[in-house]
Amino acid sequence: MEKILLSIKNLHKEFNQNTILNSIDLDVRQGEVIVIIGPSGCGKSTFLRCLNGLEVIQGGEIKLNGKPIQKDAKNISSMRQKIGMVFQSYDLFPHKTILENIILAPIKVQKRNREEVESEAMQLLERVGLANRKNDFPRQLSGGQKQRIAIVRALIMHPKVLLLDEITAALDPEMVHEVLKVVLDLAKSGITMLIVTHEMAFAKAIADRVLFLEHGEIAEESHNPKAFFERPETERARHFLKSFEF
Repeated sequence: MEKILLSIKNLHKEFNQNTILNSIDLDVRQGEVIVIIGPSGCGKSTFLRCLNGLEVIQGGEIKLNGKPIQKDAKNISSMRQKIGMVFQSYDLFPHKTILENIILAPIKVQKRNREEVESEAMQLLERVGLANRKNDFPRQLSGGQKQRIAIVRALIMHPKVLLLDEITAALDPEMVHEVLKVVLDLAKSGITMLIVTHEMAFAKAIADRVLFLEHGEIAEESHNPKAFFERPETERARHFLKSFEF
């Protein structure tokens, strides 16, 4: 059995005295792909943001390889590098080329050798089918291409865990497939991922485990994604899935 990489115990998050996440317990194992689904406003994105210290939590603990993650901790910068996150928006620097966008953080933050970083960047760009766009600027790329670049930018930091927050939500339908293919390839390579998505067919294909969140709590958890999507145990999950075709 793979070791526990990320451990969440009794996680509690409030905002303006409203409970956003309540008593979340979760152990994530090395190489596991966990898909998080649920209605809008149930706390999915906030949960991911708590995991890499972007949000302050009001209770519980989050540990990566046994070390706590806290927003005000001295090691938060180095810990954040180990938990990469890709957002709905691409957040690429418009005045920098694609290659410059990718190599900036590993050179400036991790102080890595430029030649080595550029070589790895080109390998990753080749992997996502965009090596020929290295000298282009973000405005010259489609939404799907920019999202693939955002994934490469996260991967080059060598994260232990990759968080993907609705990365296809801002894309036109024809661009969704190219991004999901990259994520499927990452899953096959053994990268540990937590994925928030509304793409149910994709979730069913990629997940090792499914979490269904409602009102900031894990309402249902399944280690058998096929069974979950065909026969969810809770009435709320059944009602939620009825609105999707997959």
